Amino acid sequence: MKKTTDKENQTIERPPVVAVMGHIDHGKSTLLDYIRKTNIVDREAGGITQAVSAYEVVFKNKKITFIDTPGHAAFTKMRERSANVADIAILVVSAEDGVKPQTVEAWKTITESNTPFIVAINKIDKPEANIEKTKVGLAEHGIYLENYGGNVPFVPISAKAGTNIDELLSMIELIAEVESFTGDSKKLAEGFVIEANMDPKRGIQATLIIKDGYIDKSLWVSAGGATCKVRIMEDFLGKSAEKMSFSSPLRLVGFDQMPKVGAPFKCFADKEEALAYAKSEQSNTKEESFDFSSNKKVIPVILKADTTGSIEAIEKEISKIKNENAMFRIVQKGEGKITEGNIKSISDGEEALVIGFNVKADNSATELAERRGVKIAYFDIIYKLSEWLEKEMEARRPRVETEETVGRAKILKAFSKTKEKQVLGAKVTEGKISLSSMVKIIRRENAIGQGKIVNLEKNKMKVGSVEEGTEFGMMLESKLDIVPGDVIETFAIVKR
Repeated sequence: MKKTTDKENQTIERPPVVAVMGHIDHGKSTLLDYIRKTNIVDREAGGITQAVSAYEVVFKNKKITFIDTPGHAAFTKMRERSANVADIAILVVSAEDGVKPQTVEAWKTITESNTPFIVAINKIDKPEANIEKTKVGLAEHGIYLENYGGNVPFVPISAKAGTNIDELLSMIELIAEVESFTGDSKKLAEGFVIEANMDPKRGIQATLIIKDGYIDKSLWVSAGGATCKVRIMEDFLGKSAEKMSFSSPLRLVGFDQMPKVGAPFKCFADKEEALAYAKSEQSNTKEESFDFSSNKKVIPVILKADTTGSIEAIEKEISKIKNENAMFRIVQKGEGKITEGNIKSISDGEEALVIGFNVKADNSATELAERRGVKIAYFDIIYKLSEWLEKEMEARRPRVETEETVGRAKILKAFSKTKEKQVLGAKVTEGKISLSSMVKIIRRENAIGQGKIVNLEKNKMKVGSVEEGTEFGMMLESKLDIVPGDVIETFAIVKR
């Protein structure tokens, strides 16, 4: 086997990789759009469209690589991954809306990964903007800015108007200079997979971030159990590239299987070494396990989505939906359209849910689903999918019959008794007592039998029910002799 050897070490300064994080509505995408429009040199070429976008900008003749991370809470794993991939993070918070739960969650992700970060207080152009109030809100959650009890740098910006964006980029360059990010230009590349998907025409492709070294078309790449010979390599603009180096985002086409998103990748000069590394990575991968011993009803789910990142996020959302009597189980998942094979896999009578996220069903799958009465649900927003799943869980879960107390009354007097019927005087102590109700008879806090109310009177007038605090008379049908001090409890059988 040929040994992988790197050329002599040549450590030099490398561009910082920056993750932009924060609440979905706080202007994160607007900020990135503005930076793209004003700092990408070649804006004519089409960019790579992906769930976690990555691209390079040039500011004052220096490169910065940006990673966009989705703001919705469902994408926690993707944000964690981006923080680990990134050298610097920008936490975007709105001066208009203040700190939101996703802001705090993103901050925790940043701090847990020990990533240096900048707070960008956005929307300062809005009439309701209040920078000082935003600083207080951040401090209340433990985020202490410079000159406000802490050492976290911040820049007030308007992503829409472009106010202070250059100051933000200058702050990134300053932190990069202090942290002194370096890479070895002669080393075989390594880094992380940030997205992977199946292209119908080109096959399995992945977006990678190089954290060190170089990659060219003589090499093999191994990532999360998958391997790829470097043949089709593109930069973030979609342009073909022969060689790329550290901090660059790139798209690689031709993996033999779907690489796990978030997995580290390594380059090898030798195919056998790449395959051996992939095999070792596969053996270290733990598959998700299910508790089949539980008596819960299992609701099968077939999930198809546009990317592995989307699938991962939806799986996390599904795991959050808890019920004592039922559980979701993903029986099939994958990238691409919903196919006829997906529908055929559903057994007759099986109440499977078929979900397409940012994908549709092909014609044959749609026709078969209609014939078999299988419903296919389509979504493009995670939280709407979650809300729908919660409703489906509620509708499909098994119902459990339980006794629910409706009212209680204390027996004050016992009158005549004929056969199994007894006339009694009582007072309602809780809830309501109704005619024809079944009752439990309780003596000294122990249930001793049951009966049925066959007549109910209030002030010697027949009534249908009596409320709490009311004294009343009744005829109770029961085999027991009831005495003053006993308690009757009316109940209803409720399915929950």
